[in-house]
Order: sequence, then C-alpha cells, then structure tokens
Amino acid sequence: MSILAVFAALVPVFLLIISGVAVKRWLVPDDTHWIGAERIVYYVLFPALLINTLAHADLTRVPVEQVAGTLLLAVVIMTLLCLALRPLMVAWFRISGPAFTSVFQGATRWQTYVGLAVAGNLFGDYGLALASVAAVAMIPLLNIINTWVLAHYAAPEKPHWSAVLLAVAKNPFIWSCLVGILLNVLHVPIPAVIGTFADALGRAALALGLLLVGAGLQIRGLLRPQPATLTAAALKLIVMPAISIALAKLFGVSGEPLAVIACCAAVPAASNAYVLARQMGGDTLLLAEILAVETVLAAITMPIAIELAVR
Repeated sequence: MSILAVFAALVPVFLLIISGVAVKRWLVPDDTHWIGAERIVYYVLFPALLINTLAHADLTRVPVEQVAGTLLLAVVIMTLLCLALRPLMVAWFRISGPAFTSVFQGATRWQTYVGLAVAGNLFGDYGLALASVAAVAMIPLLNIINTWVLAHYAAPEKPHWSAVLLAVAKNPFIWSCLVGILLNVLHVPIPAVIGTFADALGRAALALGLLLVGAGLQIRGLLRPQPATLTAAALKLIVMPAISIALAKLFGVSGEPLAVIACCAAVPAASNAYVLARQMGGDTLLLAEILAVETVLAAITMPIAIELAVR
C-alpha cells in the first residue's frame, strides 16, 4: 500500500470535517440543531452501522484476539505513561488537575467516526469489521479509565462506582457492538428489508458523524496552542500509534489488520470527550484546543503512521 493510497482514503474524511466547519460557520450556526443531529448519530445511525457491519462480517477472517488485545494493551500503556508524566507536566506547564484530565483525554480517546470512515475507505466491509472490533475493545475501557481520571483529578464529587458502570453500559456504541456480534455468532437470519434499512442508516452515519466533528472544532485554538496541547497531540498522534504498531508486530499481526490497528491508534481524540469534561469538571477550553489541533495534525500524521505500519 502506497502512502498516496492512504492519503486518498483520508481526503474524503477530512473534506467532510472541513465541510462541517463551513456549515457551522455560515449555514447552521445555531448549536441547538447540531445537538439534535449529534443525538441522532449517537443513538440511531452509528449503532445501526455497527450492528449491520458486525452482523454480516466474516469474523473467521478477522483476527479478533490480536486486534482487540493489541489496542487494549496500548490503551493501558498510554494510561500508565500519562499518569507517570503528570508530575513533569505540573512542574513544566503548571497544569491544574482539570487541565491534566484534558491532556489525558486528548492522549487516550479515539475518534470512532474517523477510524471507521478511514478503515472503510481503505478496505471496504473488511476494514469496517476490523475497526468495529477495535471499537468493542477500546470503548468500554476508555470510558471507565477516563471517568476515573476525571473523578480523581477534576470532579468536585467522586462518583460512585455503580454510576461509572451505568454510564458505560448506557453507551450505545458498546451495546450495538455486542448485539452485532451476537447476531453474527448465533447466525440469526436478518430479513432483507431490515438489512437494507440498516445499511441506509449506516451510510448516513459516517457522513453526518464527520460533519459533526467539524462543527465541534474550535478554530481559535489553532492559532497559538499551549504546551499542554502540543503534549497531548504528540502523545496521541505519534506515541500511541508507535506503541500500537510495535505491539501488533510483536503479536504477529500484519497486512490489513495491522493497517487498521495503526489507523485506529492514530486518529485524533473524540469530540464526546468535551461532553464528559463539561459534566465532571474538566478544563473544557484546553480540551477544545486539543481536539482542534489533533484533528488538523492528524491529516498529516495518520497516513504516515499507516504507511509505516504496513511497510
């Protein structure tokens, strides 16, 4: 796979993100409309895409244990690295507890919309299946870890462990992945009309999801990023892919699964991190800056990471 092929797969994704920026600025500036669209994507369109993709995927071709295990271990390593670097961040950047949680979210979370779109553009349904397996592996763990970090370093009141588990269980990406895998494993017959319906919802999910990513970007944060922002971006866009690719090669992963692992590790942090930060006392201004910088830089770093992985 040439870097030009990777870049060609990324171009439509980032054009949609740029379109989201333009639409938010000049056509639909009212946040209320975007909040409604986000709920539709989050609770309807993306669950339909994940269920439909996993239900029809040939999981015998997907190295589930290797893909899931690699990314799970990479998330754990990045978590430990961020916690180990916290004293240095405090000493060098004078960051507060809430600011550290924003750096942490920026370094660990992944933008599911971008990961699925790029994997699908590169490898079609097989790429979507691989990225969906990555979602099953990472989403529950990332939600638990980031909620704990925010509760420990930013939240004025520590949430009960049952509240954390309930928040994870209510995540539609998690239960939709589980439903899709169960339908696949149990060989449940899906009527053609239902499959067509789910396929239509799934096609809408990627385009609208990426428009939402663009609409949520805070462009002002690109002009003069803080050292904490650049640290989070380096951890997410350089260190995280390096860790994941090294682990994958250690576990014998190669070819398309390795490329998708690199893709999922190299995507920018998810915009829903902002919602969690707002609810639990994180530094939302810093996080908005981190998300904007990472999304722009990912257009450069993602094709490099994927190309290095499969070389």
